[in-house]
Amino acid sequence: MLNLSIKKEGPTWAIPRAYIFIGRSGCGKGTQADLLSEFLCDKYKSCRTLHIETGAFLREFIKGDSYTQTLSREIVENGGLMPEAVMVALWEDYLFTNYTGGENLIFDGCPRKLPEAQLLDSAFDFYKVQLPIVFHINVGRDWAVEKLTNRSRKDDNAEAIERRLKWFDVEVEPTINFYKNNPDYIFIEINGEQRIEEVQKEILQKAGLD
Repeated sequence: MLNLSIKKEGPTWAIPRAYIFIGRSGCGKGTQADLLSEFLCDKYKSCRTLHIETGAFLREFIKGDSYTQTLSREIVENGGLMPEAVMVALWEDYLFTNYTGGENLIFDGCPRKLPEAQLLDSAFDFYKVQLPIVFHINVGRDWAVEKLTNRSRKDDNAEAIERRLKWFDVEVEPTINFYKNNPDYIFIEINGEQRIEEVQKEILQKAGLD
């Protein structure tokens, strides 16, 4: 497992690169993914950054009325965890359409389940993406409950929140361990129980981007 203090070899060492944000619901990974995207676009103006935000992809997808979209909408509204097939299809389609091999990739909200991580791993092999960086935004259960409750989104009722946090322990923890123990990835622990600015500072420092 590779970890902290990544060596920089000049301003182009991270271009292109893949970044994965993973953590409990409410940990702020979406916010940090947005901030990293903005940072990379500002620092490396010659390189595009593709932000694979599966939550946004899914919310847009379930607006439709096909059978698949209807079933997916029911799962989301009940606080369920989407099957791997649907989530993988969303980011695969985006990559097939937009990725040219020269962009930074930021994955936010995927993968979650271990099979998704393994499929993404095969996609990285196919695209010859080397040493993706995985940020585990680590927050406690109580922290996550407070954040999810305060953001007042439609699918953030108490029952749905409890289900998502339980699924994290069962489904997402194995994915975290997959990355933590995989020499083909750079795994970085981030303390998510800080102010947004402090979390971003820790991410940039530990990734060698500051």
